[in-house]
Parts: sequence; structure tokens; C-alpha cells
Amino acid sequence: MKHALTYDDIQLVPNFSKINSRTEISLRTPLTTNYSMLMPLIASPMDTVCEFEMAYKMFILGGAGCIHRFMSAENQSKLIEKLSAAVYGGYGHNYIDFGWDGTVPIVAAIGVNGAEDRDRAEKLVAAGANVLVIDVAHGHHQKVIDMLKWCKDKFNSGADIIAGNIATAQAAIDLQEAGADGLRVGIGGGSLCTTRIKTGFGVPNVSCIEEISNVALVPVMADGGVRTSGDIAKALAVGANCVMLGSLLAGTDESPGQIIEKTNGLYKRYRGSASLETKVAHGRAARNVEGESTVIPYKGGTKFIVNGLLDGVRSALSYAGATNLHEYYPEYVIVTNAGINEAKPHLL
Repeated sequence: MKHALTYDDIQLVPNFSKINSRTEISLRTPLTTNYSMLMPLIASPMDTVCEFEMAYKMFILGGAGCIHRFMSAENQSKLIEKLSAAVYGGYGHNYIDFGWDGTVPIVAAIGVNGAEDRDRAEKLVAAGANVLVIDVAHGHHQKVIDMLKWCKDKFNSGADIIAGNIATAQAAIDLQEAGADGLRVGIGGGSLCTTRIKTGFGVPNVSCIEEISNVALVPVMADGGVRTSGDIAKALAVGANCVMLGSLLAGTDESPGQIIEKTNGLYKRYRGSASLETKVAHGRAARNVEGESTVIPYKGGTKFIVNGLLDGVRSALSYAGATNLHEYYPEYVIVTNAGINEAKPHLL
């Protein structure tokens, strides 16, 4: 019987370090075959996480945001057009000063609903998207492979395609053979996802990232289950090139939705992409529900969340003696429940 591990099951082992300051550490990382980011975080294509404001802010901070597909193709394309104009028009020659090399990823999600999503993909690329994310729960599927092959044939080098979500090495091999420029890894680990409960399917995150990274020829994106900067550090340590964030970015100023005032504080809505609320809100059939919805405390600006996470990741690299993510390959140990408890502030 195989044993599978998730973030709480492991702790990273410190290495000898000569790093004088965490400011020396570079977090530049590939997103796809042809596009990179200055830091390894991308906002999830959820309707309570990423539209124009979030994607633009993530770019300013050095990452990216994937604009969700739960709207008409026309409206999504308008957001991509606005983002492309703001990024390229707003920074222009200052890319180099800002740290970019000119290959700024403009990212949008698509589905696999035949002609409808092929039309969406065409509109998005025409509007300026250069990275498309095939955004489905089970990415090791014929429809995903068909859409992936169609996109690669249609756009050639005009757009990179990230395919997923997947949880096995065989899925990675098959999607790469179909032309994937990046792999989105993780099934059932999201904070509001009920896939593992409803279906019994899913592989704990550390094990599926590790298994897929062993065969990956393109960048790997870890998606789901990340609650802390330590989880990000672990995902990167076992083979991910970047991490997709949902709940950690929800509830911020830049996430879609209004601030809700309650007697005990301020909140914003957060809902899973397969939740009943999301399906009803966007006129989809109220079937195959595999997610929940809730309100979460209002957090303020995204930059404070991201900067805090990056501080933790840079500290992780310093413990590993790594000045960049290419040098970051710490070993890990498996811990018991006692070890998990010891790892937390246990005097409080």
C-alpha cells in the first residue's frame, strides 16, 4: 500500500548557509515554458479571488493572476484587454527597471466545453492573453487533451497552455505529450473543496507534487491546501515552481465582491468554483456540487498578505542555504502528530 503525504506530514531539514541577508534571495521562477514571474505566487481563477484588480496587483508585486472564466467570453476578454493595456501601456520600457524581461504573463482561464470555450480562447488571445489555463477539476481527461491540442494548433507560439488539475505522474506525461506548457497540480485540497469527501478521490499534496515533478518537463504549479508561507516553502521544496493561491488572497481589497459589515467585524464572500452558490450565481446546473461557500474576515491590501508570505519563503531559502529557487532542494522528514503540535506555538 502506498503512503501519501501532505504539508503537515513533513518538515524541511536545515542546510549549511552563507546567506548574509534575505534580501539577497531571488524568487524568480518559470510559470510556463516561455513565461516567468519575479515571485512564485499566482492568484486562482475563482470568482471571489481574481479579476482585473487582483491580476494587476499581483503583477505589480511580481507574480500573476489568472482571470476566472465564470462570466461571458466578452466580459472576460474586456478584463484581459484592460489588464494588457495597463501592464504593457503602464510600464513600457520600465520593465527592466521593474525586474521583468519583457515576457509578462497575461493569464486567463478557459473550460473544455467545445465550440464555446474555443471561441472564448480565441477572444482571450486576441485581447492580449498569452497564457491560458485549462481550468477543470479533473485534468487527466480526453476533453482536456482535445482542448490542449486544439489550442496548441490554433495559437502555435501565440499562447502557452497550462493544463490540469492533475495528481499523478501518468497524467503529467499524457498532458505533456499533448503539448502542455505548464502543469497545474492538486485535486481536492482546496480550503472549500469537497471533492475528496464527495468522491473519495484525491492525492495529498506533497506526494502528488513530488511524483509529478519527477517526470515534469515543464513548470509545475501547486494548487490547493496552502495555508501558510511554510506550506509554500514545502511545495517549492518538493518540486513545484510556483503556487496558486485562493483563500489566502480572498477577502482582500483586490478580490472581487463587496465588503460585508457585521456586528463582529468586516467580511467578504469566498466560494469554491464548484460550490452550489457559484453554480447558481452563474446560471449553471445545480448538480455535481463539490465545494462550499462562506464569508471570511476582510484582510485589507493584497500587498500585505503577499509580502508576508514572501518574507516566510525567503526565510525558508535562507534555512536551506539557497540564494534562489534553482538551488532550493532541502530534504524533509516525516513527522508524527507530536511533531505537528511541537511545530506550532504550544504555550498559547
